[in-house]
Amino acid sequence: MCCCALSVNAQVNVEPLSWWAGMHNPQLQLLVAGDNIRGHQVKLLNAQGVKLVNVEQTASPNHLFINLDLQDAKAQQLKIGLYDNDQLVEQFDYAIQAREPGARERQGFSNKDVIYLITPDRFVNGNPDNDNHPSMLEKSDRSFDGGRHGGDILGIRKALPYLHDLGVTQLWINPLLENNQDKYSYHGYSTTHFYQIDPRFGTNEEYQALVQEARSFGIGVIKDVIVNHMGSGHQWMADFPSETWVNGQQAWQQNPQDILYTSHRRTTVQDPYAVASDTADFDQGWFTDTMPDMNQTDPHMATYLIQNSIWWVEYAGLSGIREDTYSYADKAFLTHWSKAIIDEYPNFNIVGEEWTSNPITVSYWQAGKQNNDGYISYTPSMMDFPLYDTLIASLTEPEGWDTGLINLYQRLADDVVYAKPTDLVLFEGNHDTNRLYSLMKNDLGLFNIAMAYVLTSNRIPQIFYGTEVLMQSPSEGRNDGAVRGDFPGGWLQDKINAFTGEGLNNQQQATLSFMRSLLNYRKNSAAIQHGNLRHFVPKDGVYVQSRHADNETLLIIYNKNEQSVALDLQRFSSVFNGNTQGIDIINQQSYQLDAPLKLEQKGVTILSLKR
Repeated sequence: MCCCALSVNAQVNVEPLSWWAGMHNPQLQLLVAGDNIRGHQVKLLNAQGVKLVNVEQTASPNHLFINLDLQDAKAQQLKIGLYDNDQLVEQFDYAIQAREPGARERQGFSNKDVIYLITPDRFVNGNPDNDNHPSMLEKSDRSFDGGRHGGDILGIRKALPYLHDLGVTQLWINPLLENNQDKYSYHGYSTTHFYQIDPRFGTNEEYQALVQEARSFGIGVIKDVIVNHMGSGHQWMADFPSETWVNGQQAWQQNPQDILYTSHRRTTVQDPYAVASDTADFDQGWFTDTMPDMNQTDPHMATYLIQNSIWWVEYAGLSGIREDTYSYADKAFLTHWSKAIIDEYPNFNIVGEEWTSNPITVSYWQAGKQNNDGYISYTPSMMDFPLYDTLIASLTEPEGWDTGLINLYQRLADDVVYAKPTDLVLFEGNHDTNRLYSLMKNDLGLFNIAMAYVLTSNRIPQIFYGTEVLMQSPSEGRNDGAVRGDFPGGWLQDKINAFTGEGLNNQQQATLSFMRSLLNYRKNSAAIQHGNLRHFVPKDGVYVQSRHADNETLLIIYNKNEQSVALDLQRFSSVFNGNTQGIDIINQQSYQLDAPLKLEQKGVTILSLKR
């Protein structure tokens, strides 16, 4: 599949790299960059159903915005000419491609799925030859926890059999786009080219091949997208396409030290009493001096970002988008961005990151929410940080009248503020949070409770790479390098190998087995995927939930007690649905429901109820 625009004599650069006939929105805007091209006239030299709407200029002498109408376009190699006083000075080809069958109807990730988050540089080094690249500034240094370690796309492809066997069905991969920064670029959140995979990870074609191969294993791929900021190494910072391309642009051009940094006061954009200056301090401020804040109120920038997201979905065949730092972008833009994607792919899914413990703040951004200020979103899902925070706290604090499991129970009552709480993504950890096993103070019983809660909740579950083998980190403060540690077995010299089991200790082996059993059970469980949820007020360190759908009923028992407990199951008989026995889905042991259930140790018991 052709994916690039080709200049006859390589004097212009065109983005998007290509487009498709038959898209829902037939309008396309090309950003063309070249020396002193602003005054050039534009002509279509061989267009089948493509119309030139107009050409827009900005203050930049080196950029043009060409607006095309593809309503009647057929797949073709379009030729576009740039003229100066009717003399052809530049000509380039532009590919209008045929869409893959079913592209519009693609199914996004859902409650049927389990998402596995990968930080690609730290997962598997499939091709050591691309650890460094002559055009990339930062070189590989595995001895430095903030450096590049060499994980790549080929490594993820090699891990697909393991991931399939583990039972995951979606991969959320931290950003893979080029980050050509001096240092600390491995995480991928400082984009320097929005249409190019970083060569230390692979190529665009390798990314496309990864998605296709993952699909053969029943695994979809979710792209990590950032519309709020980019990397300071992007070529735009030396040649802005407009005067308002980034926030604070003119001040920065006069003095690169003159930067307004974001206040991180995320509620200002939904606070009915907030003053405009406080809102601007939040959504127009930069994260750091190496992450310029893109201005989505610039109409050309907005169109660029919307088209870029759609391009990657169509080009690579994605099943979802995870949108980074969601509320930091202009909120009117976020409406247009999310609507454009969902209009193009009605069954698609997008999850936004709004990092707060307040469910009201999170709920504001979810599609379907009736906000008092009339704000409308089309983003179906948000990350459930409030429930995650409560889960961690409830398991690590002592049981009391208003502490411990009761807070986890009560947090679910906040679901009334969400348009559709079951569309939220609940996680046990991610690339910004300390490792779960460490947060649980290396208590395997508490760890199993947390994992079972995430994987059997009425949410879309997400787990972080290496959780299944108890990867660890410090438990206080930010510890990015340790949190995003190298996956054991991802490098040839590793003495511990999660893929083969070599070197794993007993707890790691037991956890991997537990996770594999639960994940694969979940694949075929209607009760977990879309079942009704009921729960009972926690008592004496025990919290019970049930999930029910069709002929399947699950009883999920969370036990924080150190000592053996005899649990009278009759209190929960209202959710038995006529069943008289339960089978533990992990060890297959059978229990009668009319007798006390002896909980021998801290942890979770999941019973599939039978007649």
